Amino acid sequence: MTATPTRVAQLPDSMAHPVGHYSHAIVSGNQLFVSGLLALDEKGALVGARDAGAQAAFIFATLKLILAAEAAGLNHVVKLNLYLLDLADRAAVNDARRSAFGDWRPASTLVKVAGLIGEGTLLEVEAVAVITPSSEKE
Repeated sequence: MTATPTRVAQLPDSMAHPVGHYSHAIVSGNQLFVSGLLALDEKGALVGARDAGAQAAFIFATLKLILAAEAAGLNHVVKLNLYLLDLADRAAVNDARRSAFGDWRPASTLVKVAGLIGEGTLLEVEAVAVITPSSEKE
């Protein structure tokens, strides 16, 4: 069996560049690993200040764009990790997730955290998706 090399995933132009020494997403074999996403637009400005549901909707829309760049969709997501500042926002985040994912329910972990990077950030989401390796797309 030949190992598929790991590569940085294709990303939509609408994403801000990473602010640290990391990649937004990495493809390894048939898996896409997406770093923690915040509700930041292409200029790094916060979207949905004081509204966890709006931040979640923006994050899931961004995730959908990342997946689309790799010829995949939200139904390819097999695992979500959500980091939430206030558990009182859980219902709003779940509504946004239900709206984005429809009937698909990936495995998921929700963790209450003491803080997140960025003033006003209420939520961060990581994802793992199973995709068609680029060698099979050609």
